[in-house]
Amino acid sequence: MFTLEFSSALRYPVAVSVKDAYVESLRGPVTQEKMKVIAMSEYLSSLFSLDGKTALIAGGAGAIGREVAAGFAKAGADVIVHDLSKERLDDVEASFARDGLAFTGLQADLSKPSAADELVEQAAAVNGRIDILVNLQGANRRKPIVEVAEEDYDLIANVNLKSVYFLSKAVHPVMKKAGGGRIIHFSSLSANVSFDTISVYAATKAAVTSLTRSQAHEWADDNIQVNSIEPGFVQTEFTKPLWDDDYRAEWFANFIPQGRLARPEDMVTTALYLAAPATRYLTGQNIVIDGGVMTGASWVEQPRRPGIERD
Repeated sequence: MFTLEFSSALRYPVAVSVKDAYVESLRGPVTQEKMKVIAMSEYLSSLFSLDGKTALIAGGAGAIGREVAAGFAKAGADVIVHDLSKERLDDVEASFARDGLAFTGLQADLSKPSAADELVEQAAAVNGRIDILVNLQGANRRKPIVEVAEEDYDLIANVNLKSVYFLSKAVHPVMKKAGGGRIIHFSSLSANVSFDTISVYAATKAAVTSLTRSQAHEWADDNIQVNSIEPGFVQTEFTKPLWDDDYRAEWFANFIPQGRLARPEDMVTTALYLAAPATRYLTGQNIVIDGGVMTGASWVEQPRRPGIERD
């Protein structure tokens, strides 16, 4: 009997026995169980395989980006990972090599006006196409509104919104020529609920959520689906200043209904879903992955949780 197992490499459920099932089906008599597994494999592959697709992951060497990039590669895509940092790109390349995955890395500073066009040109030259664009690039400087300088505003807005806008614009003709494509923006829970010291960040993420609908509407005739993911609180080095103290550890544990922060790998399957053939009629949507934060809060007295786990 073939079952779903838990893969430590991917850290989410995958059908690890599919390949073995095919091999086994070639030996001995063909049984109903073997035919069932093969039919299931072919059906799921038709819905979620990225085989033959080329994906550009902007900001792909960060904590979430490297998980998404690896997930796409394991689903069959040729993955091009962009990042500002060569050191982080080298780290991702080494990780891909350990897993036997092909890797192409491109370094660029997307806060600069000309960088979007240059990055798309370089990425398109790899395979002659870009089928999927994931915008994961991001920047933040946490300050109260009264302390935010114009330089702070410009940096955050240039990376979080302007680069997303113009990178999408640059990839549009490439996708249109190929007959369509997928664009996935990473927005944020802060597009809906803001918190102290992230006013500019929250404003840019709300704009990205709105941009998702605008691009989806204008590019629908070009068979380009545009959707966004709004992560809640994700436990990474980037967000460590927000969760790595006793007060906030307890606050998060009791504010988030599921009682924990998201992990980067929690974003992978939703990104894969939005990139896959299964969602060819889904566009202009924003999917919140927040552990239940947007469901509301409790005003009934109940035991307090001690705090989130901290690495």
